[in-house]
Amino acid sequence: MSDSLALYEMMVRCNVWEQKLLWMIDEGLVSGFFHAGRGQEAIPVGACSVLREDDYLLYAHRGIGYLIAKGLGMEKLFGDFLANSAGTTGGLGAGIVHIAWPELGILGQSGTLGGSFPIATGAGLSAQYRGTDQVVLTFFGDGTSARGTLHESLNASKLWNLPVIWLCENNGVGATVANERMLANQDVADLALGYKIPAVTVDGQDVEAVQSAVQTAVDRARNGGGPTFIEAKTHRFRGHYEGDPQLWRDRDELRRLRKEKDPIVLFADRLVADGRASADQLASITTSVRAEVDAAAELALAAPPPADDRIYQGVYA
Repeated sequence: MSDSLALYEMMVRCNVWEQKLLWMIDEGLVSGFFHAGRGQEAIPVGACSVLREDDYLLYAHRGIGYLIAKGLGMEKLFGDFLANSAGTTGGLGAGIVHIAWPELGILGQSGTLGGSFPIATGAGLSAQYRGTDQVVLTFFGDGTSARGTLHESLNASKLWNLPVIWLCENNGVGATVANERMLANQDVADLALGYKIPAVTVDGQDVEAVQSAVQTAVDRARNGGGPTFIEAKTHRFRGHYEGDPQLWRDRDELRRLRKEKDPIVLFADRLVADGRASADQLASITTSVRAEVDAAAELALAAPPPADDRIYQGVYA
């Protein structure tokens, strides 16, 4: 499979997995507070496609594309939401915001938005101290960019020339508040200028544009060039959480975005127009991915609950 088709397949995989989880939520099989990533699939997929297995990842709360694109098994992800033994936590049922898998460089996400920034800085310092060429990729939203920990971490990453890539997914709204009412400057990449960190803004609906920007940042970091700040302008197609009535949204504008700015459809149209794929090829990929996701879901649904002694594991005091 070509690199282009691999990108398309991964975006479809992230979308189909999320659809399956939403079905589980509707069926009452999963309880929890899920933040869907529909409309933003191009960013985690394009970004993670240029990482190595040993590179570090700190992900954001919207969707699961980061984790699947970094190589985490879909059955494990389902298991975490189902709170059974198939999950990464072995049944603690922590859900998306507490998944970590160090074997793949996945360091998790802080329980408090913005708490991952110092962790990313520390991971970069660790890689530098150990003399590896690992890089750190940390995702966050435009709302989280207002946290003070970002400024502390940007300063340290530049001062110490750390291999950290700061990637802001700017969908124009923090939870339910438009950026115009929350951020003095809606162009988040400008934050990097005060720290003399190279910064770039890309179209977050274009998976290849995201991939190219992150590849440049990865090359810079691996070669000792220090941090990079990337702002990906994007759109959120669902509410802040499942069940969010989105009373503040313009319904006509939302329909337009879904029709004109779907990153999966945009990339599919480009692949066909460029002669890199046929419509039949893309349809076949979608069919194959649906079967793959269904199989992972069935395995996770069939997994037993944790044994009683699971509650004592990982307790040291």
